[in-house]
Amino acid sequence: MNILYLCHRFPFPPKRGGKIRPFNMIRHLSAAGHRVTVCSLVRAEDEGVEGQGIAPHCEAFEMARVHNPVQFLRMIVRLPLTTPSSMGYFYSPALRARVDALLASRRWDLIFVHCSSVAQYVEHVQDIPKILDFGDMDSQKWLEYANYKPFPLSLGYRLEGYKMLAAEKRLARRFDICTATTRAEWQTLDGYGTGAATDWFPNGVDAEFFSPGEQAYDADTVSFIGRMDYYPNQECMARFCAEVWPLLRAQRPAMKLLIIGADPSPQMRQLGELPGVTVTGSVPDVRPYVRQSAVMVAPLAIARGTQNKILEAMAMGVPVVTSSCAAGGVDAEDGAHLLVADTPQQIVAAILRVTGDAQERERLARAGRERMLSHHAWPRSMQRLDGIIARLVDPSVTKPNTKQEAGVA
Repeated sequence: MNILYLCHRFPFPPKRGGKIRPFNMIRHLSAAGHRVTVCSLVRAEDEGVEGQGIAPHCEAFEMARVHNPVQFLRMIVRLPLTTPSSMGYFYSPALRARVDALLASRRWDLIFVHCSSVAQYVEHVQDIPKILDFGDMDSQKWLEYANYKPFPLSLGYRLEGYKMLAAEKRLARRFDICTATTRAEWQTLDGYGTGAATDWFPNGVDAEFFSPGEQAYDADTVSFIGRMDYYPNQECMARFCAEVWPLLRAQRPAMKLLIIGADPSPQMRQLGELPGVTVTGSVPDVRPYVRQSAVMVAPLAIARGTQNKILEAMAMGVPVVTSSCAAGGVDAEDGAHLLVADTPQQIVAAILRVTGDAQERERLARAGRERMLSHHAWPRSMQRLDGIIARLVDPSVTKPNTKQEAGVA
């Protein structure tokens, strides 16, 4: 098939959440013999240079360079409109022109869009089968942000959330099938009651790349992975260092915390001044840092979809202590494959359970990796994607009879 694939961030190199999922789809579809043309945005010259590396994984690609000051203006212009500001941030006249030219230049068998913010480029197309992979439901993320931001920012986030919610419902009706990353996100999408066909397929993890290392771990080291210019990660670590870290250090004074992630804000860098805390900033490879830790923590209060940091740590054989909402995006069981804790006291107890018992750590390390191999491998996820595409483009494929069947893994 000729597939036109649009995504909101150029999907190479796949080093962050917004790029990992689309890259693995593109690579899989191309390996299956489909001719995939990728269209996306780049925001810096070096991102464009790095993005050229996608060439072996697709037939062709189009990248449109945008500049953040201009994109912020496009967001502001949309504030008094019903159109979400997010749509402005991901809008490019150059990309629209290239997409329109591609649509006019050849016959397409499928249009696949990852992320609702770029659905605007093809929502008007009616004569080509279309799939919109929402991934996470962005409207719910903005509405959650509103609970953590001071007034008047909270009002702005809430307004954006409601505008995005209306846009998500409108877009769902304009695509043939809409998908999400997790069962919970799918239930949110299906609960909109748009009448659109819906399904979900999970994120995977590269279990060969994120594999256990031979180095010994430090029983007094705790790690956290994530881009530190991303608000949910910032909120998580600020709260962890304020509420959990003093309690943990009171019981184990030698405990160390590694906050591993690119572009930490000034507030995040200040956390490095706390006893035992190191803020690494960008590192060439996160794996050695995580592997040396006894446990990876992810006590996120704001978490939509699948947290790749959890999948990657578990694949490396590093036990995870996470919050209920973050655990909801991972197909793993509390106590069996990871530990779920929400209050500061619960988080401390869970960390000490792992760091104070080598056998318990080994059990969780093995069980966590085995769970990733069986439930979050990309080949398994891509089999679900193949089934979704087949139901759309091949009339002979039986469609699910009920909503429940559509959501069964």
